[in-house]
Amino acid sequence: MSGDLKDGIESSDGDPKLALVMNAVLSALFTYTVLWLSEVVGIVTFTLERFVFLTLVVMLLTFLVIRE
Repeated sequence: MSGDLKDGIESSDGDPKLALVMNAVLSALFTYTVLWLSEVVGIVTFTLERFVFLTLVVMLLTFLVIRE
């Protein structure tokens, strides 16, 4: 790897919009999986409101954990 490319990769902070979209998608997938499994086991029922709320909670927790 050339020195310029390596320096560019190491100094890049990334695009915050991409990080936000990735956080939203991964949080939604995680929340969907947890709610679906909870419904299969009989703990809670899957509702759109519960899905949206828990996805936002997971996104917020992820943001709080990874912020610098």
